Amino acid sequence: MLTSKEIMEIIPHRSPFLLVDQILEIEPGIRAIGKKCVSYNEPFFAGHFPNEPVMPGVLVIEALAQVGSVVILAKEENRGKNAYFGGIQNARFRNKVIPGDVLTLEVQVKKSKGPVGVASAKAYDGNKVFAEGEITFVVS
Repeated sequence: MLTSKEIMEIIPHRSPFLLVDQILEIEPGIRAIGKKCVSYNEPFFAGHFPNEPVMPGVLVIEALAQVGSVVILAKEENRGKNAYFGGIQNARFRNKVIPGDVLTLEVQVKKSKGPVGVASAKAYDGNKVFAEGEITFVVS
């Protein structure tokens, strides 16, 4: 398990844009499972939406991408580098994410060649799926 402090040693994201609280499981270069506890105090809820707080879907995808970055950048040869979005395919948003939800963020690398790779990504809580898709990444 990795704490938020340990996550910040691997990826460059910081508050308020660090969207992963913990990494529960990790196999560097292969897969990871992270966790995000969604609080009413999140800064994006002030404007999205004031009367019905909903976590923006792009931020759910970003949280998944951050877990993916941990997977890739935890490999020794990638330490000190950054992982960037190269694309998002087949993204689907199944349920709203609201304050109190706890997101399980699962990312599995499907293929990689050189600095480019593709990972499957899924945000869920038990049987409730919030978002899923494929993330293309580029390490630089």
